[in-house]
Amino acid sequence: MKTEFRKARLPHDLRALMTFDRKIFSPSDCFTAADWRRYTTFWMLIDGVKAGCCAFQEHVDFAEDRGAVNPKRKRSLYITTTGIHPKYQGKGFGQLLKSWEVAYAMHHGFTRIVTNTRRNNSRMIVLNKQFGFRRLRTTPGYYDDPPDATVVMELLL
Repeated sequence: MKTEFRKARLPHDLRALMTFDRKIFSPSDCFTAADWRRYTTFWMLIDGVKAGCCAFQEHVDFAEDRGAVNPKRKRSLYITTTGIHPKYQGKGFGQLLKSWEVAYAMHHGFTRIVTNTRRNNSRMIVLNKQFGFRRLRTTPGYYDDPPDATVVMELLL
């Protein structure tokens, strides 16, 4: 199997990103076109097929759960999304994508990664912990439809 990580090209990939997002997440968790334009986004290709996707905001901290705009924070990488197409889930590709995200951060001189996920997304929480992420806080009521808290995690590099 050939694995490749390729930067998404906007606006060319915008429709594909939005379609991919809808296959993975509930409608209320999907990003808008404006959201995708703000992020640095990468595809994970397996034998040329879009099997995964991740997006970042560089040099920011995560504060949206506290009702604030994400503040600038030098050398902090916020992972806004990590997703594996359902057809590829349960085969180790999530671990591969998470490993690539950490390598990306280290290669680009980031000293911290921050991310958040639904509290009921235990698979992502466990995966993050396997990579050394620690829980910073849990914020109730962050997600709608279905209602859920967000778990904010960080990894110091």
